[in-house]
Amino acid sequence: MVFQLDKEYLRQRPSKIWARLVAYLLFEGRPLTTRGQFINPILQHFHRGLLLLPQLRTVEKPAFIIGTGRSGTTILGKLLSAHPDVGFLNEPKILWNAAFEEEDLIGSYSRRPVKVRMTAKDVTHTARHKIHSLQGAYLRFAGARRLVDKYPELVFRCDCVRALYPDARFIFISRGGQATTSSIKAWSERLGEQRDGERHDWWGADDRKWHAIVDQLVAETPQFKDHVDHLRHTSDHQLRAAVEWLLSMQEGLELQRTLSSDQFLHVRYEALCETPDQVLGNILRFADLSADPRCFQYARSILSPAQPYPKPEWPHWFAPLFEETQAQLDRLQSPAECST
Repeated sequence: MVFQLDKEYLRQRPSKIWARLVAYLLFEGRPLTTRGQFINPILQHFHRGLLLLPQLRTVEKPAFIIGTGRSGTTILGKLLSAHPDVGFLNEPKILWNAAFEEEDLIGSYSRRPVKVRMTAKDVTHTARHKIHSLQGAYLRFAGARRLVDKYPELVFRCDCVRALYPDARFIFISRGGQATTSSIKAWSERLGEQRDGERHDWWGADDRKWHAIVDQLVAETPQFKDHVDHLRHTSDHQLRAAVEWLLSMQEGLELQRTLSSDQFLHVRYEALCETPDQVLGNILRFADLSADPRCFQYARSILSPAQPYPKPEWPHWFAPLFEETQAQLDRLQSPAECST
């Protein structure tokens, strides 16, 4: 599958191929564990050139897909990218790093000290100009009217994003913890590699992302106060994934309590797979996008009910925290599932 374009997408939405090619080749960059990273310096020079131009298109009511990786964020982005008005950027961290040098959790574009959580205080006039200009340039080149940016870790940076875009809309997608953590573990073990004396995997260059999560989030979470050192040194991919999932889900649930219904929408991945017409219809309404028939047809053609995953064995102290977070999600019917 090239550029996240499967055969069904090509058949139903050939007119959107250009927007995806533009995104992939010019605006998304190549993170660690992917091929073609040689192109990143070229793209950074290209982006610096774009910043010398007047803003090519205004970014209005952008939608940001947030949550945890391996939880349906990519498939949701693909579904929305099939809409005729949408330009979809799949984790364009090279653009965000151009505006915020301290945002690179993985270490793909910068090895500067990183901040997991970012707020309105991190937004400068220069940062605002850069992100608006670069995302606006993508919309212009792609021939798109509305931006959808998938970047799961923005769940910890919504205050920063709202300072950049007061009319931003956040689509928080959740998936069951057993499935998400199993998928992260498999991804990291399958794609992890040694390169130039460093370990590159889900946790960044030599665990850069994991150390930031522990030092900046775990250490400040009361439930983890007696286990910080253990977590800092664990090499268990699935336990790490469970901690990231738990923190991300708790952050999303808090955002759901504090943001208005026209700013924030919670989508359960399982519900999207089981009732795509209903859930996708509510997502499109939330994003102020028309009910495009081909989006629904594409969703029906590629989605199927999610399969259960075996229950992992967690440390005795962690299991209740994990189960309570899962129970909170299970008790909560996401607004995207409600009939209208």
